[in-house]
Amino acid sequence: MQRTIARRFAPAEYLAVWLLLPVELHPSVVVAVAFMHETDNRIDTGEMSARQEALRSWNQQVTAALESRGNAELPMLRALADTTRRHPHMAARVRAFLDGASTEVAWTGFDTESDFQAYVDSYSLPALMLTASLLQPPSEAGALTFLAGCRTLIESMQRIDFLADLAEDTAHGRIGIPRDDLARFDLKTEDLERSSGEHLPAVERLVAAQARLAGTALDSCRALPNLVEPGYRPFLDTLIAVQLLRLQDVERKGGSLLERGARPEVSATLRLLLRQYRNARRQRRRSG
Repeated sequence: MQRTIARRFAPAEYLAVWLLLPVELHPSVVVAVAFMHETDNRIDTGEMSARQEALRSWNQQVTAALESRGNAELPMLRALADTTRRHPHMAARVRAFLDGASTEVAWTGFDTESDFQAYVDSYSLPALMLTASLLQPPSEAGALTFLAGCRTLIESMQRIDFLADLAEDTAHGRIGIPRDDLARFDLKTEDLERSSGEHLPAVERLVAAQARLAGTALDSCRALPNLVEPGYRPFLDTLIAVQLLRLQDVERKGGSLLERGARPEVSATLRLLLRQYRNARRQRRRSG
């Protein structure tokens, strides 16, 4: 079940896990992704009060499962408890993610760039670290440097997500681009909701500006794979390359993101994964 959830949620990343990470990490990564997605599903529908109650209930279930050493009714929570036993640091990562989920429940958009950055710190980064912490260097100094690199990566990923989901988010009356940034292009949230042709040039400029910010952050974390063990580097290289493909599709679509989402062509993603897999095999043969 966990594999199915992870595969549906992030198919390219799922394939990268199975092709590029050591096999002993596969179960833990899949459980972490499945848990993250299950949490998101539970708190992302209904009125805010309903989402708050869903988070409170889920928080209690997860806490009880971890404290009871896996004697939970849900298979996912039994798997999560087993993962925290095999990787003790994961308990704190699960706690940080659930604590930050209240930010997602209350989210209705951002007024300023500072609001966006606070969202990344409180929710997006803990979500990424559920899986990324399984790859982090063992030393405290190395782990801190790795965390900083992951923070830059998830900032880029989150900007790309908000751009790629612009049509869907606009339909729900909340978007991930700060209102201050909209104002710089003489736009308001209502302008995006109407999606009229008169605003298209401004939307094009807005998307281009946000994409540049995402690209700058993505460029800044290119050295992230060098911080981890050699066996983990191909996966991180590929994760960053997949984000670049997503960003390029966002840039191509521009203002039409108000009509449809962005997703790289499947063929381009598969070519990337195959190329990275072949490179990884060659590197393993040379080092072996």
